[in-house]
Amino acid sequence: MAITKTKFINYSRCPRYVALDEVKKERLNADISYSDYLEEEIDIKKFELISQMIDIDDEGNEEDLIDIVDEQLEIMLPYYKKIEQLAGKKVEDLFGGNSIYAEKTQDQKSFEFIDNGIKYLCYVDIYNDNGKINIIEVKATTSRKFIKDITGGYYKKEKYSLFFKDDKGIFHLKEDLQNYNLEDEMPKEEYYKKRLKLKDKYKFGKYIYDLAVQRMFIEKDTKNYDINYYLAVLNHEYVFDGTYIDGEPKYSNDIISLFDFTNLTKELQIDVINEKEVIEKYLQDMNAQPTKLGFFCEHKQPSKCKYCKICFDFIPKINSSLNYMGGSSFKDEYGETHKGLELINEGYIKLLDVPEAWIKNPNHMIQRECTEFHKEYIDKEKIKIALDSLKYPIYHLDFETFPCPLPKFKGEVCYTQSPFQFSLHIEKGPGICDKEKDHYEFLSDNPNIDCREDLTKALCEHIGDKGTVFAQSYSFEKTRLKELGIIYPKYKEQLNKMIDNAFDLLFIVKNNKEFYKELNADNFDKVNYYNELLSGSYSIKKTLPIFSDLKYENLDVKNGSQAMVTYANFINMNNEEKKFKYEALLEYCKQDTWAMVVILNKLREISK
Repeated sequence: MAITKTKFINYSRCPRYVALDEVKKERLNADISYSDYLEEEIDIKKFELISQMIDIDDEGNEEDLIDIVDEQLEIMLPYYKKIEQLAGKKVEDLFGGNSIYAEKTQDQKSFEFIDNGIKYLCYVDIYNDNGKINIIEVKATTSRKFIKDITGGYYKKEKYSLFFKDDKGIFHLKEDLQNYNLEDEMPKEEYYKKRLKLKDKYKFGKYIYDLAVQRMFIEKDTKNYDINYYLAVLNHEYVFDGTYIDGEPKYSNDIISLFDFTNLTKELQIDVINEKEVIEKYLQDMNAQPTKLGFFCEHKQPSKCKYCKICFDFIPKINSSLNYMGGSSFKDEYGETHKGLELINEGYIKLLDVPEAWIKNPNHMIQRECTEFHKEYIDKEKIKIALDSLKYPIYHLDFETFPCPLPKFKGEVCYTQSPFQFSLHIEKGPGICDKEKDHYEFLSDNPNIDCREDLTKALCEHIGDKGTVFAQSYSFEKTRLKELGIIYPKYKEQLNKMIDNAFDLLFIVKNNKEFYKELNADNFDKVNYYNELLSGSYSIKKTLPIFSDLKYENLDVKNGSQAMVTYANFINMNNEEKKFKYEALLEYCKQDTWAMVVILNKLREISK
């Protein structure tokens, strides 16, 4: 079996993981085949891709995680393989010499060592030898994570980054620049404060930590301490020019960005060696007793521990102390903060277990009262104010998109949410909307053909300049409209009017402080509606059962993930199956917009 890089990272989570994995000591120094290793790594790669497609809302909710199906993961895997090929080609062109990577040779380059009777083994995504060894780990994330999300920032209103790009296009930390004074750009403490994020192995620095573990394996095997270590990721600024050769998109080397983390992974070796010792202690103890929960569980992430179901089993699925709106964080009478999983570890399991004296947030007070006394909270005045602000007709709009890791069509970037379907219900006046007669739709029948202009044209034919474009969490629809306007300038003016007229269903059901402030509404900082069945979330899955009897369980396509999988598989279906699935997709998207019509009508009723 051996301890692979993936197992090493998982075993270091907590004392319980190793025991739950039922590791047999006699297998720890056994051989492991390349195919066995790949089988272990495939799920990691698939979930890496999925993690780039999921939006986390302000409350940390990731409702889409429960929709992920095996078929979606399988559809994504070929893109990962393609990313590895593109990275391998770039390394060959950039560094020269001899490169070994999975799609070019039968097997990747491997490294192993045995210590304390335990075999440690890793394979390298790209091994390059041009007189000096270069190790390149390929990740399906984008350069945005390093350039903007993690390390970009402002100091005295001037933008800066932790990285500089050399004449080969490789990114390095600015501290590696010779004859460069950091303080000419920003205070050193600002730089190192942001740099510290790169060492957080459960958040921004997880890919760098992965590379640091690989470095430990390699150095223990080769005793070679003079090797360069890089991450290869997708360039978030790359825009596909639409060139196809033999039916396949032709990408330039610029689609891949390389980051040099040689010095940082060296710095992390102390931490990695310490964790190796901790893991070996866990292996010796084999303690499966419950342990405290923590950030290392990653229970709201695609990379969450696979034993979360076991360790979190005692926490209620609804109305636990983790389900307070906006995050579960409270101060006790002594000013000490209790938040998140700390509450669980301290015995505050259910929502009502949190001491009432700690509740200061007005929305938390509403939430607690509704849960304790099983009643609804309704701010009729605010709901009525929002309803009165709507202009007719109301265009209830929903897009279905394919979030492709690699751009498929001209003008797209990596992970563009490429629209292939829309549903539109037009409400001419309050409650005046027929489910069939006032419904319009568009759906492409081939995922390999660019349908975006036809979709845009159809959209512009049905949505006028006046009225309200209505959506559930409208930032998604607004972003798609903006992207289509950039790609198709002749529709830009009309699409921009749709954006200007956009309105979010959550403004009415939940709240929007700025919106209600402008209208001089009372209680602008409080939610408009709450029911204990929401359990702190305003996702469509929680709101729909409260406001209607519509269900998705009886549909053939039940959620967005299945919609994406169905569309992607059109090319593999026979005519009969494709016709059935095409209709199923139409019906699913149609229910999304009809649900908004139904919910809006219900809000009109309860506000009277």
